[in-house]
Amino acid sequence: MRSGVKVAVVGGVFTVVASGVGYGAYNLWNGITGGATGTTTSAAAPRKAGSGPVTAEEVEQTAKDFLAAWAAGDAAAAGELTNHADTAGPAVQNFRDVAHVSKAVITPGAPVGPKVPFTVDATVTYEGKSKRLTYASELTVVRGLTTGKPLVDWEPSVIHPKLTDRTTLRTGQASHPPVKAVDRNGVELTPEKYPSLKPVLDELRQKYGADAGGTPGIETWIDSDTDSAPDQTLLTLTQGKPGRLETTLDADVQAAAERAVKQYGESSVVAIKPSTGEIRAVANNRKDAFNAAFEGKQAPGSTMKIVTAALLLEKGLAGKDRPAECPKNVLYQGRTFHNLDHFALPGGATFNESFKRSCNTAFIKLIDDVGDDAALGKEARDVFGIGLEWQTGVRTWDGSVPEERGGEAAAQYIGQGTIQMNVLNVASITATAKNGSFKQPVIVARDLDHRQIATAARPLEGSAARQLRDMMRATATSGTGAAAMAGVGGDKGAKTGSAEVGGQSTSNSWFAGFADDLAAAAVVQSGGHGGDAAGPLVAAVLNAR
Repeated sequence: MRSGVKVAVVGGVFTVVASGVGYGAYNLWNGITGGATGTTTSAAAPRKAGSGPVTAEEVEQTAKDFLAAWAAGDAAAAGELTNHADTAGPAVQNFRDVAHVSKAVITPGAPVGPKVPFTVDATVTYEGKSKRLTYASELTVVRGLTTGKPLVDWEPSVIHPKLTDRTTLRTGQASHPPVKAVDRNGVELTPEKYPSLKPVLDELRQKYGADAGGTPGIETWIDSDTDSAPDQTLLTLTQGKPGRLETTLDADVQAAAERAVKQYGESSVVAIKPSTGEIRAVANNRKDAFNAAFEGKQAPGSTMKIVTAALLLEKGLAGKDRPAECPKNVLYQGRTFHNLDHFALPGGATFNESFKRSCNTAFIKLIDDVGDDAALGKEARDVFGIGLEWQTGVRTWDGSVPEERGGEAAAQYIGQGTIQMNVLNVASITATAKNGSFKQPVIVARDLDHRQIATAARPLEGSAARQLRDMMRATATSGTGAAAMAGVGGDKGAKTGSAEVGGQSTSNSWFAGFADDLAAAAVVQSGGHGGDAAGPLVAAVLNAR
């Protein structure tokens, strides 16, 4: 125990006094032992080495000892009660000295196996300003690999669930001024009204706050030491002055996107204006804060046939009204491909029919005629802008179509295999098909920071572009996308997709569509066929234009 620190346990509550100043009351024992009374001068009782899984008694005692050391501000003792003392100790010290927590009540819940949940009701004090910060976390007790003693399995998330080994809990003058983000019509965008925008708004603040004209306030935040993740504000003690930041988003389209993704867990949707590349909406429904719509990486299924069809049309290997054989199954270099439910189209079926029915075998049968394993990747990059290091204004994954051979190359033609995309990429592909040329997606104007916008090597060849749009229109009116797009008016087109992902019993549902000058794409994890789950999400967003 540190000199001058005394821990009194009265009715199950620790009261810590350091140099005559009350540091905090930590309600530690009630949830574990049902309460205790007395006085102790040591945070940790002697512990014995053992073997095998930790016992319930060891879990209770170790959790109590660790929380007591944390309560006392005894970083060294708390660290020694973990399996990573060198990082746990400083983290406990930072809770007081860097996060400026002046008081806290920690209340454990009932242990569940080796895990002990607890809540923290903290008071943060900085330059005479105080405010409460409440949250829940948990710790896990494991047996030390070398000592055999029960120890807290150290993770920074023990201190706060949002902490990682690359972040710090900090209180002080905010590192970035706040921003008042507005849509293209001046409507304010807040995470309270548009929850999916929180990670986007956090990143926009970090990147453009200093240029937007605001002044920082006093905050408690998760401070990231890497550009790959924005800082996250947890508490505002003193409001700063926000600067105004204009975005390309549309509040009405964003609201529709937010409502749409609520229909399915693990779903994402993005909407783009094809003629400019301006992002109108982005929404996710996830258990975490990951912006899967912009940064996800997964096979896009048959929505990739937009690119494959463009390749075949440009090379003159297919035409909208030319025959394209669509058998039930096809064997390509030792790998068998089949259509959904092994359907086949009658002889003489056109490429348009194969596209709107999403016939896999029709595309596979044309691969040998292409004669270039890298052709699909070139088409994706040179015409659709995939993989060109987009500078949207926030972090994005810009898609990948690596060069493959044999059966793996064939799988790419129908959006499977090693292709990696997200809904931003697929929405952009759809926008390019509608517009005829690639416009790099942006969420803030280029002249805000004069960043370099990606440009594709060339536009889609005119005849191929017209045929591709016509096939997408047919898909939306009489093909696999017709049911989902039935309520969408205007000049509309679509492409459905389902992607089989290893380990999932049900395929991911993908859908891409356009209506007039708005394009959108959506994915629903384990949603099944493209038109079933993702299709209604896209339709709802397109109807908000």
